[in-house]
Amino acid sequence: MQCRIRDLRCKEVVNICDGCRLGYVNDVEVRVPDGQVIAIVVLGPCRFFGMFGRGDEFYIPWENIQRVGADIILIDKHFQRPSPRGLHRGRNLGATFE
Repeated sequence: MQCRIRDLRCKEVVNICDGCRLGYVNDVEVRVPDGQVIAIVVLGPCRFFGMFGRGDEFYIPWENIQRVGADIILIDKHFQRPSPRGLHRGRNLGATFE
């Protein structure tokens, strides 16, 4: 299956480990000399109906992608979400992969 980068932006990302819908692809990281896709970036969830911005982005390395379908991308990776008690004021570094 061939796919253009602009086609990836219309696909929803789902983690098959826990069934969590992460969102839609927002950006793609590409290695320029090779033209190889390194990772995809998914925007975080909206905060309070989108009035207070978004949550942290999900950076998903290409190795964690299991399947790219016609309208969905399946990933298979556990990731740690920040606990609500562990958050502090200031910039949060987001969800990280184990």
